[in-house]
Amino acid sequence: MSKFFINRPIVAMVIAILTVIIGAITILGLPISQFPNIVPPETKLQATFVGSDAETLAQSVATPIEEQMSGVDNMNYMYSVNATANGQMTMIVDFGVQTDPNTDLILSQIRETQAASQLPSSVTQYGVTVQKSTSAPLMIVALYSPHGTHDAKFLANYEYININDPLPAFRESPACRFSAPDSTRCGSGSNRTSSPTSALPHPTL
Repeated sequence: MSKFFINRPIVAMVIAILTVIIGAITILGLPISQFPNIVPPETKLQATFVGSDAETLAQSVATPIEEQMSGVDNMNYMYSVNATANGQMTMIVDFGVQTDPNTDLILSQIRETQAASQLPSSVTQYGVTVQKSTSAPLMIVALYSPHGTHDAKFLANYEYININDPLPAFRESPACRFSAPDSTRCGSGSNRTSSPTSALPHPTL
């Protein structure tokens, strides 16, 4: 077969050109996603019950919301964490990777509204926050002082003012959580992120 094309180079070139043209035409219709969804979307619910312990949070706040949230469309699982230090309940609801995060957020808000009448009055006064979230960070930003001229408190304050707050202003930017004295964790269900670091101030550390 190889001798056939060696002896007939014009035929080989014509076949090669046709292969390229057909490939270029068919590639436009292929079901290929440049940034496929690989992280299941999540919604985070936060409620505050001042002065309560973990058991009270679980029974009075987490249980009513879980009962209403159970069976929501395309939900994989959910879990809650009760912090007694500030009386805050955090619930994470994980949805299927093929779902729309905006639809998942709306469904979670509807179920939370149905459970509002069963919550203590002090919890409803503070309000229940429902927002898109992800447990896996998409980006970790760390600051350090190479010359040791600034301590951890200065770096933490600089990060909170100049990095943690401006990031959400960018389109499709992830939600950020201040989680350490010198680091910020950013996570999002979206698979595209902006690169806002060029717009942030760069002091001499």
